[in-house]
Amino acid sequence: MVHEAGAEPLSSLPWPDGPTLGAADIESRLGFADAVLLPGGGDLDPTSYGEPVSSEHVYDVDPLQDTVDLAIARWAIESTRPLLAVCRGLHVVNVALGGTLEQHMSAPHREVVHREVRHHVTSDGDGWPPGVGVSSSFPVSCYHHQRIERLATGLQVLARAGDDTVEAVSMPTREGWFLGVQWHPEDTPADATQAQLVTAFVDAAR
Repeated sequence: MVHEAGAEPLSSLPWPDGPTLGAADIESRLGFADAVLLPGGGDLDPTSYGEPVSSEHVYDVDPLQDTVDLAIARWAIESTRPLLAVCRGLHVVNVALGGTLEQHMSAPHREVVHREVRHHVTSDGDGWPPGVGVSSSFPVSCYHHQRIERLATGLQVLARAGDDTVEAVSMPTREGWFLGVQWHPEDTPADATQAQLVTAFVDAAR
C-alpha cells in the first residue's frame, strides 16, 4: 500500500549499537527516512511497561525488537516525521509514552471479537490527521488479543470498538502527522477508507 501510494518502503534491521539505544543512534541509522511506519507483530514484553507477565497468551516476545521499536517510536515522536503506527505499532507508541496494555482481552464479557475478524469501529469525532476523512462508523480488519489499558499522556482517542477498545489515536500536541490504529489497513487495501489512511501518510511524507 505504501508503494502504491507513491513511496518506497524500506525495512530496518533491529540491531542496536550498544546496551542503550537513544535518539542519536536511531538518527544515525534512519535519519534519511521521510516517514516512519511501525507495523504489526508479536507482543511487547510486559516488563517494558512495568508489569510481570500475567497471561499465558503473551507470545512472540523479542526483547531486541522491543528495544529498537521503542527507541524508533520515541525518536519519531520527537521529530516532525510523519508516523503511522499499526496494531503492535500502536502498542509501541502507547508504551513509549508511558501507557500500559491489557495482556489478554479474552474475558467472557467482551462484546466484540478482535482476532481474525472484521468489525465496525465508531469515530469519536474530530482530531483525525490531515487527509483522513472517515464516516461515523466503518469496518476494519483486526488481529489482536491485547489492547490499550492505560492511555498514554498526549494521546487522544479517535475511534473505539463496541466493547470500548481503543481503535485509533492521534497526538494533538505533536507537530507533524501522526495516526495510530489498532486494526490492519493492509488486510483490506481495496477499501477506500483504508487506502486513504496510507495515502494521507505518504502525502505527509512527501
